[in-house]
Amino acid sequence: MKEAETKKEMLTVRQQKDLAFFLKDYNKEFYANNRTTFLWKDFIANQPYKKRLDLFYYKDSLFTFTLNPILGYSYSTNKNGNAWHRWGGAEINATIGKHFGFYFSLRDNSFKNLLISPNYITQDPGANLKPGAKNQADFDDARGGITYGWKWGSISLIKDNFAWGNNYNGATIFTGRAPSFAYLNYKLKPAKWLEFNYIHGSLISQILDSSRTYGMGSSLRQDFIPKYVAANLLTIRPVKNLHISIGNSVVYADKYIQPVYLIPFMFYPSADHTYNGAGSNAVGENSQMFLDISCRNIPKTHLYGTLFVDEINISKIFKSNQQTNFLSFKAGVRFTNLIKNTAFTFEYTRTNPWVYEHPITSINFASNKYNMGNYLGQNSDELYGGIKIKPARGLTLDVGFSLARKGQVLAYQQINGVNNNAGTPFMTNIQWQNKSLLLKAQYELINDVFIFAACNYQQISGTTTGIETYSPAFYYGNSTTVNGLKVPTNGSTVTLTGGLNIGF
Repeated sequence: MKEAETKKEMLTVRQQKDLAFFLKDYNKEFYANNRTTFLWKDFIANQPYKKRLDLFYYKDSLFTFTLNPILGYSYSTNKNGNAWHRWGGAEINATIGKHFGFYFSLRDNSFKNLLISPNYITQDPGANLKPGAKNQADFDDARGGITYGWKWGSISLIKDNFAWGNNYNGATIFTGRAPSFAYLNYKLKPAKWLEFNYIHGSLISQILDSSRTYGMGSSLRQDFIPKYVAANLLTIRPVKNLHISIGNSVVYADKYIQPVYLIPFMFYPSADHTYNGAGSNAVGENSQMFLDISCRNIPKTHLYGTLFVDEINISKIFKSNQQTNFLSFKAGVRFTNLIKNTAFTFEYTRTNPWVYEHPITSINFASNKYNMGNYLGQNSDELYGGIKIKPARGLTLDVGFSLARKGQVLAYQQINGVNNNAGTPFMTNIQWQNKSLLLKAQYELINDVFIFAACNYQQISGTTTGIETYSPAFYYGNSTTVNGLKVPTNGSTVTLTGGLNIGF
């Protein structure tokens, strides 16, 4: 922010206004303020600098503390009915000295007409829902963390969502769609051209462990099988504006934390072979590798791509009936300011059969049964185009078109000792398809206070089973009762959405 402020003459008028707006947040760190500030006093107090409005803010030479509310409401309607989502809570952010920081937020959420589920194909964040009456549900979401940072790195213990992989329409490595989970986060940046990230997280398997189930009077004490993920990502910048990232991960379960997966600088697939052998999926864990490239060397152009490798056999890579090329890749380009304050984005994503899956359910690439990878899951592809316009400070207009498809998901089988996943062809039949056009406007009134409106045209088609599995009834092409009735294979809906969001 400070660097941008020294080069304001290079910014457009709109960008200069955005910079001044965002500095209201950062000025709290840039300037000393040894007094307590309440929201209503900010309107009349003589500030030595421009500061955003906070419900409660305190800063002295050692300690800073901010408390703000979280409130929101979203209402959607189409010919199938209406749906709403409301949420409320609060968040705090604090620092102690130059090295320690912590944050916490709590949101209580209520839904009418559920539009999220582990099976539904949507980019909306998932949740561990508590079903209620009349198609309503609730969930509460607590996030937080404590961080110790120094000049060239940091270590944190966090419960939150995170994403890895360049994208503008859904990441391919980690998407952040699964409900938040706790993880140890380690970051190093010892040189301008080198960065390293590591996480070790405690996932939620939602698979009962019968060995730890026991009687409690008239009821049973039940516990889930423990499940974890470890992942690292090394980013190198060989030349300015070119970032190349390589990494790997492992999902392991049915045992407690393994010390080998606490080593940040580790190639986990090989470690798995050492501990569990390389001859059988039945004793091993579920490991992955990935590559991500981001290039901004062409003026006004961002080229990027991601490759996610779940499994590959080099010796059989070109043998169509024997290959196990369980790969997902994304390639995209964004052009910025070819037209003033406008960005054009084009992305293609393809995920082969069996990616993110595993024959042992407890070590699927998932948490709370939500896939942690690309939101479409295995055997799918998507073509996306988008236009983002920022005509004025705080105002964002989005137009997005997507053609997303998903093929048949096969059940894992082993016949005469031979697995049925080798040679699986890509999308031989389409189970679900969605052609969508989204128009959205959002305006940030003051820091972290948004109003938004959207119109989403969707044309969903496919097989009856595919539509029922991957889409809520709210988005069906025609109003239809799912139980026992045929879902139409063609049709469209236009959904209007609007709402208010206060807080992160």
